[in-house]
Amino acid sequence: MIALVDCNNFYASCEQIFNPLIQNKPIVVLSNNDGCVIARSNEAKMLGIKMGDPAFKNRHIFKKYSVYIFSTNFALYSDLSNRVMSILAEAIPLIEIYSIDEAFLDYSGLSEPKKHAQAIRNKVMQQTGISVSIGIANTKTLAKVANRIAKKEVKSGIFHLHCQDEIRDSLKKLPISKLWGVGRRYSQKLELYGIRTAYELTQRSNSWIQRNMSIVGLKMVKELRGIPCFQLETAFQWKKSIRISRTFREGIHLFSVLTQAMSTYAFMCGAKLRKQRSCAGTITIFIITNPFKHECHVNYKGILTIYLETPTNDSLKIVSAAISGLRSIYRRDCIYKKAGVIVSGIVPQSQVQLSTFDDIKDLDRRHRLMQAVDAVNESYGQMKICLGINGFEQKWKLKQEYLSPRYTTRMDELLKIRT
Repeated sequence: MIALVDCNNFYASCEQIFNPLIQNKPIVVLSNNDGCVIARSNEAKMLGIKMGDPAFKNRHIFKKYSVYIFSTNFALYSDLSNRVMSILAEAIPLIEIYSIDEAFLDYSGLSEPKKHAQAIRNKVMQQTGISVSIGIANTKTLAKVANRIAKKEVKSGIFHLHCQDEIRDSLKKLPISKLWGVGRRYSQKLELYGIRTAYELTQRSNSWIQRNMSIVGLKMVKELRGIPCFQLETAFQWKKSIRISRTFREGIHLFSVLTQAMSTYAFMCGAKLRKQRSCAGTITIFIITNPFKHECHVNYKGILTIYLETPTNDSLKIVSAAISGLRSIYRRDCIYKKAGVIVSGIVPQSQVQLSTFDDIKDLDRRHRLMQAVDAVNESYGQMKICLGINGFEQKWKLKQEYLSPRYTTRMDELLKIRT
């Protein structure tokens, strides 16, 4: 038996926790550079604001209904997510953190799963202020279906999907486009075959499903039939690649400014590698102009992959390689809108094979330096210690006109209570 715990309107809920004035008010959270709507409170949904809508298209609605607007505050959201996941891990040791606001729990052997789920829901609300919905079923896919019902149709926020008649009726009401694992492309394809609900999909033969949806699709359908195929992934999963990229608030044409952005992304990649105790053997950098605005009449995408002799997580080495590569793909006649760094070829730090020319003493010294940098940044905030090449003005940083305070991770932004 598996339970899926999903935080309700997570980003919007995080903002509401610290501001009583916006409780039960329409709220939207915008994407990078305040571009699109990526989260909505229930009140905002009722106004017809859709997920992914460009913010500028909804300005009249925002103004007319006094919608509260927020820029993404990932420092706040990540910290509250960690708190929620810690509570879940205390309640059930076997847990798969599926996303920033979702987790699967192993409910095998529990005699009263709904009672246990209610206790978890109460504890999360009490200790974090976040409301969660919990769906319980025999498979992960059915738990997703149950969670959808718990969120939309049940006042208690908890739903146990186990009766066969109930499963059949729920699948008959579930549009194929809303089924976990079925994206837009698959849903359009399935509708051409007359399959419009999850139940209709379960009535097709295994051979037809595998032929049209691959083996993964077949496993998903078997789970809808009550046959477990996807196990909980409770072990730590190494990231096969780490990517940090940003769209600039304004176009950049100066190499010096582009260097600041690229070096910052490379520096952050090194920190993420060290956090999971791994090293990367490949670095890919890219710079892109805006394809919708032809400044200087040039549309250009520069990409370069750099292969390292020895995999590393040393931010200094990654930054040096990235900037060296940037010089070879930079063009003066372009205005760039986006840049990024991707590190791949990732291996565990303990399994790195050194080359003949590596100086072990120097590697150890640099390793201790990176540890000290990480310790300071962990305590005082990301990029408090950085490289001079990262710059100080950082005009290329994200546009965040509606950013709320980082209430839980910055001493100077703690919530102040008047007495």
